[in-house]
Amino acid sequence: MTGLSDTKQLTLEGAKAMGEAAIAEAVANGWGIAVAIVDAGGHPLYLARMENAPVASYRGASSKAWTAATFARPTRVLDEGIAAGRTQVLAFAEALPIQGGLPVQIDGATIGGIGVGGASAAQDEQCAQAGIDALGLGEAA
Repeated sequence: MTGLSDTKQLTLEGAKAMGEAAIAEAVANGWGIAVAIVDAGGHPLYLARMENAPVASYRGASSKAWTAATFARPTRVLDEGIAAGRTQVLAFAEALPIQGGLPVQIDGATIGGIGVGGASAAQDEQCAQAGIDALGLGEAA
């Protein structure tokens, strides 16, 4: 049919698998994190906070997931841009340009985002990548 696409979607089952993989990575390394997974529109599918994660980490994880999904790029890229003086992204009140969020992409299309907060920025991204790996989609951009 003309005018329609065969868009893939991130399912709740997929989001749970991603979240569990991110948490497993944190547990294996002794980190406390929160993890959030959103769909392509930035709407929540999954949110969990480990008992040893900072209380506020769930907000960071949620904002990183939304940012990665809606900007279709790792939040690290936005973080690096701001450090280089490109502050335009700060005009978006919802955006959190801090490393730890990755887009979920398949066949060049962004179908969601994963955000992790509570550990260091690099550790957060490592856990997010473990979540991406659980879907077998390959390395995030």
